[in-house]
Amino acid sequence: MSGKTAGVRSILITGANGGLGLGIARYFLEKDPDAKVWLGVRSNRGNAEALVRDYPDRSALVDLDVTAKESWENAVATITAADGRLDVLVNNAGLHQDHLLAAMPDEAWSSVISTNLDAVFLGCRAVIRPMMLNRFGRIVNIASLSAILPPLGQTNYAAAKAGVVALSQTLAKEVARSGITVNAILPGYIQTEALAHMDEEAAKRAKAGIPMRRFGTPSEVAAAVFFLACHDAAYVTGSALKIDGGIF
Repeated sequence: MSGKTAGVRSILITGANGGLGLGIARYFLEKDPDAKVWLGVRSNRGNAEALVRDYPDRSALVDLDVTAKESWENAVATITAADGRLDVLVNNAGLHQDHLLAAMPDEAWSSVISTNLDAVFLGCRAVIRPMMLNRFGRIVNIASLSAILPPLGQTNYAAAKAGVVALSQTLAKEVARSGITVNAILPGYIQTEALAHMDEEAAKRAKAGIPMRRFGTPSEVAAAVFFLACHDAAYVTGSALKIDGGIF
């Protein structure tokens, strides 16, 4: 891999107000001095705004409700108007609402499917045309280890993330001749706010089930995203890369 994503100018990261999205954004900004990173956010903007203050010339917020077609269209139009192109999309926004299926409220099913799967469909569809016009594009969809190793209580989340993997692999075939790659990343336990609810004993039990005996870090996921987004990864498409410390 080359030292930076040569030629990649414009990057959109969704869910950019959370720990993983911020970690990916910061990694791009630190490793590629030519990168322009757009942070797709709808609410809870404090952390994203702080990152923009650190990199005022190379990062910006863009209003984005990932569950709304019109919001995607507006965000992509804003980016292409400013940068003339959109090179990389990282679909990172996600939502948990865990319940056993027998007791799962309808809203918990529909909101998780909408945020984790429908949003990826909308985002991919929104960026495909500008990427095809430039004959270059990198789409990295953040799925989850739950897609292939689903735990109890995650029928909604696991189904959505499995759908993200299948969507990525199918789309990869459809756009392969247009210079666009599409890959999925399946993180396991990563040290973000998603694990903040774990008490000490639960964390110990979880780590005991990981061969590396530790949780991963956002920067370790970001490094994989960064590689998949670079020119040197041009022959990697339709992959589902797990980052889980050896659980699966």
